Amino acid sequence: MSLSTAKSPVREPGRRALGFAPDVRNLSLLGVLAALIAVGGLTRPAEFLATSNLQLVLTQASVIGVVTVGMTFVITSGGIDLSVGAIVALASVWATTVATQEYGFAGILFTAVVVGLGCGLVNGLLVAYGRLVPFIATLAMLASARGLALQITDGRTQIVTVQSVLDLGVPDAYVLGIPPLVLVFAAVTVVGWLLLNRTTFGRRTVAVGGNAEAARLAGIDVRRQRLYLYLLSGLCCGIAAFLLIVLSGSGQNTNGNLYELDAIAAAIIGGTLLSGGRGTIVGSVLGVLVFTTITNIFALNNLQSDVQQIAKGAIIVAAVLVQRRTARDADA
Repeated sequence: MSLSTAKSPVREPGRRALGFAPDVRNLSLLGVLAALIAVGGLTRPAEFLATSNLQLVLTQASVIGVVTVGMTFVITSGGIDLSVGAIVALASVWATTVATQEYGFAGILFTAVVVGLGCGLVNGLLVAYGRLVPFIATLAMLASARGLALQITDGRTQIVTVQSVLDLGVPDAYVLGIPPLVLVFAAVTVVGWLLLNRTTFGRRTVAVGGNAEAARLAGIDVRRQRLYLYLLSGLCCGIAAFLLIVLSGSGQNTNGNLYELDAIAAAIIGGTLLSGGRGTIVGSVLGVLVFTTITNIFALNNLQSDVQQIAKGAIIVAAVLVQRRTARDADA
């Protein structure tokens, strides 16, 4: 009996860190999402509940959702990535130059992913081996990537002319009524969940975020782990850039504007600790859906964007307060 009592305190925090116990947090977000759906259904029932609108909400959530999956890993490790929006912009414009489009679908996809990985590699090297504070390193990447994206486009929109890319965004490409972009988002979410909850990589990520020095003493190469995490974030940005190209049919230096704030907010209200040591992919995805639904409801009701931002801020505060309360109840 004493052995069982001794084991319990050790096992439970690990289960919470890997995403097994935040069910109450996820249920609270599901409640918020259900309330928003009810509001949309009551205010604009014909438009909001239309199949085409629901497909639009999920499609729009897919781009920022893929970015948020990568951000969740970085925050879980105790880091931060302020450059994700700028990386999406840079990857999207680099992948849509005339020279790149000559290589067709594969050229655009390859370029977007490689640019994302390249930026993630730079971030990872600066943070892990350059020992720069993540805030400073990724802020520098934000400025550099935005500037390079502007230089590539010269401020002009680059139109995609590769038909096979554009075809992914038309209804004829939907699989059982589900847009391909949503299927990609779902696949990234599943892979992210498995990676965080079912692999040594995920356990190391949580360990580094919980206590980097203890992780180092336990034999984890903390610097290499952090490098891998920023590479993962860059990969997600590259994938998101390609999805945005499909969605908009163009590449612009303004793409990904404020994605970093949306991704961080979605991860935090989903239950990922900003200080590191706990992350939940499911919660982050729910956070993305909450924010995307808010945006859609406000657009359908012709409400101004400033009111929308106020509502988002209020929901972030409310969600964090609820989660802190439920976390205390769970720990009691």
